[in-house]
Amino acid sequence: MMTVQEFAAKIRESDEIVVFTGAGISTESGIPDFRSPGGLWTRYKPVTFQDYLSSEAARVEAWKRRLETHEAHKNAKPNIGHYFIQSLDQKGKLIGLITQNVDGLHSEAGLADDKIVELHGTNRRIICLKCNKSFDPDEVIRRLVGDFSSPKCDACAGILKAATISFGQAMPPEAMRQAQEWTEGAAVFMVMGSSLQVQPAASFPVLAKRNGALLAIINREPTPLDEYSDFVHHGAIGEFCGRFGEMIADG
Repeated sequence: MMTVQEFAAKIRESDEIVVFTGAGISTESGIPDFRSPGGLWTRYKPVTFQDYLSSEAARVEAWKRRLETHEAHKNAKPNIGHYFIQSLDQKGKLIGLITQNVDGLHSEAGLADDKIVELHGTNRRIICLKCNKSFDPDEVIRRLVGDFSSPKCDACAGILKAATISFGQAMPPEAMRQAQEWTEGAAVFMVMGSSLQVQPAASFPVLAKRNGALLAIINREPTPLDEYSDFVHHGAIGEFCGRFGEMIADG
């Protein structure tokens, strides 16, 4: 296992870095992790894509849960971890960012859209499942008052849904293809804030390592791939990125 100084040296000399982020990078921006104790998925059974399509009650339940988290997501701002990744791109070091997050904070931190793959979609857009018209979330959320029905498209009356990937919904093929291509080209693969428990996303670090990449994991808790990695740091991502960013700059 390499030291943080050795890892910093590798980052300074590499311009083929891929970063993979999960919920842990966004909890430091005040966005709750659905899987953690007290999170939405520990309190409620997830609404599957099939149930969402077939059941009005399931759609209403899904929108009620969205109401619980809408303000936290809307008001969240990027933190030092997001800006650290954007700084790697500014230095010409980043092949791309693969994220499990749907909050859009990497974009808000200034990372270009063509450098981001959102494996699980985004909650910053609402789409019609029939005609694919896109809506601003605030525009739709404003309609959800009192004993509401699930919102419908104003163009075709189709079902509206957050542009996220739900349980039982197919992963987006183009996003998966791009993520695999970037992973296979990485000399350094950095995992930040992911428990690496969710497939198929968690397979990317394994693919990177098998292709000869240096694998680094920065996460609060241990992950199943820690023993497989070249560098591991357990702790707050923002705190690590602040110190690590200085190390790279000083070198």
